[in-house]
Amino acid sequence: MTLRRTALALCLLVPGLLALTVAPARAQDYAAIVAQPDRTDADRTTDKKRDPVNLLSFAAPKTGARVLDMGAGAGYSTELMARAVGPTGKVYAQSANVSEKLTARLATPPMAKVIALTRPFDDPTPADVTGLDLITFFFAYHDTTFQPVDRAKMNQAMFAALRPGGLLILADHAARPEDGTTVGKTLHRIAEHSVRTELEAAGFVFVAAADFLRHPEDERTAVVFRNPTPVDEFVLKFRKP
Repeated sequence: MTLRRTALALCLLVPGLLALTVAPARAQDYAAIVAQPDRTDADRTTDKKRDPVNLLSFAAPKTGARVLDMGAGAGYSTELMARAVGPTGKVYAQSANVSEKLTARLATPPMAKVIALTRPFDDPTPADVTGLDLITFFFAYHDTTFQPVDRAKMNQAMFAALRPGGLLILADHAARPEDGTTVGKTLHRIAEHSVRTELEAAGFVFVAAADFLRHPEDERTAVVFRNPTPVDEFVLKFRKP
């Protein structure tokens, strides 16, 4: 009888243990990440126009993920990704020229697992950086329209660096549809449909668009730094099949 009871108990217990093993990872508490007290005042000021909780929620970086942040700039979004993936993850910060601000940021504890890649946009990663879970490209794609960048090569390189099922999240300042890729240098804008067309040509599959940075009152005809209204910005999600 004792053996029977033991066997029955194991039969009841094992499915529960298996369920725990295969349970999906819980969503990150992105609000808590943004609220961490060691973030700088400068980054909190940037938060007001970037809406980082919604941006992180849309990109959904997970603990332990491997992320490439394209056009890292001063490292604002790079640090958010580094905080989200935690000490078991890894973030690569690509920039054609590493800025002094990014260099200073790299010396701080939240950036301990960040690797700076000083590389051109159209050759953003070394050959051994593959199988990435996520690529972020925030407010810098328009810069590639007036710099000596082969965007088709760049997009193919990003596609190759992702694992199957990996995501690309891109945000940028919206231009009028008729302006396409012609106002990157003058207005620092790019048309949403142009970005979609170029990324889909590289093999990316469009997944979703978010509207938390949209501002329909923006006429999209002024340079973003002197726009009379909040700037209309699109946020797009793509997947590598």
